[in-house]
Amino acid sequence: MNDAAKDLTEALGEAVIQDPTGLHARPAVKLTKLAKAHQAAVEVRVGAEADWVNAKSPNAVMKLKAGHGATLRFRASGSDAAAAVAALVALVERDFDG
Repeated sequence: MNDAAKDLTEALGEAVIQDPTGLHARPAVKLTKLAKAHQAAVEVRVGAEADWVNAKSPNAVMKLKAGHGATLRFRASGSDAAAAVAALVALVERDFDG
């Protein structure tokens, strides 16, 4: 596979927010830092119908106002898209490490 084909790699994933206070500032920053650790373009949204936002933007992620029990959906494109989505899903499933 050439480099151009690798850049077209896409991945999707989702996880449910367990924190009773939802996606507040601290977990939002953890999420964006983790997204920034990957080269892939990463987006997130709440539920199936909301607009996608840049997961690397703390401001955009906090504006999601995702509450307890909300499903965060991730999509990424780029060479490490699958790793980025897997890491973000795992972070949410670990309740943002408490």
